[in-house]
Amino acid sequence: MANIGFLGLGVMGYPMAGHLQRKGHAVTVYNRTAARAQKWVAEFGGADAATPRAAAEEQEFVFACVGNDDDLRSVALGENGAFAGLARGAVFVDHTTASAAVARELHAIAKLNGNGFIDAPVSGGQAGAENGALSVMCGGDPDIYTRVEPVISAYAKASRLMGPSGSGQLTKMVNQICIAGLVEGLAEGLHFAKRAGLDATAVIEVISKGAAQSWQMENRSKTMIEGKFDFGFAVDWMRKDLAICLEEARRNGASLPAAALIDQFYAEVQTMGGSRWDTSSLIARLERSR
Repeated sequence: MANIGFLGLGVMGYPMAGHLQRKGHAVTVYNRTAARAQKWVAEFGGADAATPRAAAEEQEFVFACVGNDDDLRSVALGENGAFAGLARGAVFVDHTTASAAVARELHAIAKLNGNGFIDAPVSGGQAGAENGALSVMCGGDPDIYTRVEPVISAYAKASRLMGPSGSGQLTKMVNQICIAGLVEGLAEGLHFAKRAGLDATAVIEVISKGAAQSWQMENRSKTMIEGKFDFGFAVDWMRKDLAICLEEARRNGASLPAAALIDQFYAEVQTMGGSRWDTSSLIARLERSR
């Protein structure tokens, strides 16, 4: 069992850190809102720290799960950042969905300081975090990943090293590009079914047994039909992720016409007041406009 620091107790980080503590690791948490960290300690045990640096001191591993590139730099760098508290040889694992550029930046700094760094964004949503069933896509050095993988298994059903630093973030971008297309296709299909006078639930029962089947169809079609959109990853966060995808595509020359269009559809959902609705709310835009 390891001594671990965990930075960021949002809807994903809170249960992930809890799984680590329940597996027998000694976890010290940091959260920007201290009351959230205190609540976590009351629920799981462990300890809380006043700064990322304090949470990182004397730890073998430090995990982070925060909002974006700037949030990540704020908890990792600077006088009170985690890197200032890391002992030589300790490993920093970043579960934030961020850019490949910031992953490479922090990997280089960590290596210069004698530390390891793994970019390790996750897929599976809040339910996956709570159930310990996340998929983790990692980038970094193979020897460092080998050390980290058994610890990640506390909350992961699958974890894989995808390549050098930044490869985990690039893989997560592929994940988000695919999700955007799947959700839009499902939204349009359900909208069409309703306009055609079909029983949308019956349609899903039939087509979900064939080539159209997907996780989104199995897990979101019912709530989409019901017009309920509080079951997962928020539109605001999806737009943040798609912006990262589109920026990376501008760098590597990839063509993402559907992703760019669907990003604008999500912008319309935001104007409808759906910033905190889950990503399946694309259907609300179609229902409103017809």
